[in-house]
Amino acid sequence: MFNGSQFTPKYFQLTGLPGLEALYPWFIFPFCSTYLVALVGNSLILAVIKKNISLHQPMYLFLAMLACAELGVSASTLPTMLGIFIFGANSICFEACLLQMFSIHSFSIMESGVLLAMSVDRFVAIYNPLRYTAILTLPRIAGTAAVLGLKGVILMFPLPFLLKRLPFCGHNVLSHSYCLHSDLIQLPCGDTRPNSILGLCIVTSTFGLDSLFIVISYVLILYTVLGITSREGRWKALNTCVSHICAVLIYYVPMISVALVHRFMKHAAPAVRLLLANVYLLVPPVLNPIITVLRPSRFGSSKLKEFLLQNTQILVLYSSTMSKVTNATQVPFYFILTGIPGFEASHIWISIPFCCLYTISIVGNITILTVIHIETSLHQPMYLFLSMLALTDLGLTLTTLPTVMQILWYDIRKISFEGCFAQFFFLHGFSFMESSVLLAMSFDRYVAICRPLHYATILTSQVIYRIGIAIICRCVLAVLPSLFLLKRLPFCRSHLLSHSYCLHQDMIHLVCGDVRFNSWYGFALGLLIIVMDPLLIVLSYTLILKSILGTATWTERLRALNNCLSHILAVLVLYVPMVGLSMTHRFAKHASPLVHVIIANVYLLAPPVMNPIIYSIKTKQIRQGIFRLLFQRTVH
Repeated sequence: MFNGSQFTPKYFQLTGLPGLEALYPWFIFPFCSTYLVALVGNSLILAVIKKNISLHQPMYLFLAMLACAELGVSASTLPTMLGIFIFGANSICFEACLLQMFSIHSFSIMESGVLLAMSVDRFVAIYNPLRYTAILTLPRIAGTAAVLGLKGVILMFPLPFLLKRLPFCGHNVLSHSYCLHSDLIQLPCGDTRPNSILGLCIVTSTFGLDSLFIVISYVLILYTVLGITSREGRWKALNTCVSHICAVLIYYVPMISVALVHRFMKHAAPAVRLLLANVYLLVPPVLNPIITVLRPSRFGSSKLKEFLLQNTQILVLYSSTMSKVTNATQVPFYFILTGIPGFEASHIWISIPFCCLYTISIVGNITILTVIHIETSLHQPMYLFLSMLALTDLGLTLTTLPTVMQILWYDIRKISFEGCFAQFFFLHGFSFMESSVLLAMSFDRYVAICRPLHYATILTSQVIYRIGIAIICRCVLAVLPSLFLLKRLPFCRSHLLSHSYCLHQDMIHLVCGDVRFNSWYGFALGLLIIVMDPLLIVLSYTLILKSILGTATWTERLRALNNCLSHILAVLVLYVPMVGLSMTHRFAKHASPLVHVIIANVYLLAPPVMNPIIYSIKTKQIRQGIFRLLFQRTVH
């Protein structure tokens, strides 16, 4: 029985990230980057498989189906997601919402079916390798693709019509940034049992049965593999399944997490549900192309690199023609970077920890910046300096990331002359900036402990703003002369650099001109920044220690020292690797190149990774802000 308020809605209101509406401009970059990686990555996989006839085999044809399904999922959610975050457009008409629901669920069902087909492919390849091509012929694969596509369409076809016949008499606000059947079914005030029963049947017959058959396939595969006599043969057989296992885990783990949260955590913060739903729909299309490229298979990074090089040949020729290289100066138009010497064959595996470190650095520092931005109680000198440190760490991370990962993933070691100088400028600029920010933070701790009554009047917002501008000007003015001094010199030796990025001490060794002035300037710069900053930090802590020892009780002394602990750890994380790198270059010149590379990577990666972890663990206010950001409730 329904009252007169029954209606068929003309539109629905979508939800972005509740409570974080003011931060939508900050979310544009990560969401755009995510969609860009998904669309470009899966399109590249399709293009490579189509172009290389040697990849027209069952395994890669199923991979092409998976890429198509993931392109469909990404394209289905992209309009409303970016519409909300870029334009603030959170309305969607009734018919468009039903169409998006149909598209998202159809492609999700298709993806589950493709993963099942790929598990059958792996079973046949391992259980009956001699008849592999005879069983999985092109007509059968084409028929499988057609069945999987029709399966999603046929199963989802009745749901929009079942929803459309129902009366709506409540609100029209959905709890996600896209239209899902589980959201829409909550809004009608009529009898939704047919919809619920059909939805349960779809879930059981697709995701439930598909995952069950995948498990059965791998049980049979494992049984077959254990029957292989040689250990090497077992590992080789299992190694061919790793990419598919990763794809299955990436797809089903978020799905199970979403189901468990909906079932057992109904009172969880809306942000948690939204985060899990976004992970479920966005992570597989992003990670599967990356896993496919990283795995050392016949596809692998070599095929992708070959495809990219072939299709950018015109651009490379144009760039090399436009480069002003003369015989008089013998300026090279590129440098050659070095990965991990002696471990070139393992670069793919080495890229995994590097990916984790870069992810921790980027996510951690963005989280610190977000918390400080939205928590008005953290708009104080100490946390404003911390936000400067986070920005510096982000800059340092994003400066080294492109060249390091392109070497580890694609073995692309060339970098243009101008690109190398740009990286050299930003790399040293952000390194000097980090040292300067740590010096400013030590001054902040000195004022807070030695002049607590005047703390707010000395370190005003205007003073902090001027300190920030002074730090930027100091670092830019320090690095710019090195840049121009190096660029005026002729390069006539090897183009080979000894790291995965462009450092001044590397590039200066390739010059065949008089580098004495450059060396003296570098020495003076080292004294001014790398030596002077630590000395001033030590002086600050000497005065702080003197002030603390003058306090009455041990409790007050420990409390004062505890306020400095995070900063002390950040100083050690920066300067200990820096001193180690300097000592190695000075006293261990004949050490293995691997030692130099490892210490340099620790020096550049440790601070951006460790600083957010240190401040999240040791600073209660930051820790509470992160919990409030994630769970939208006050932490006591």
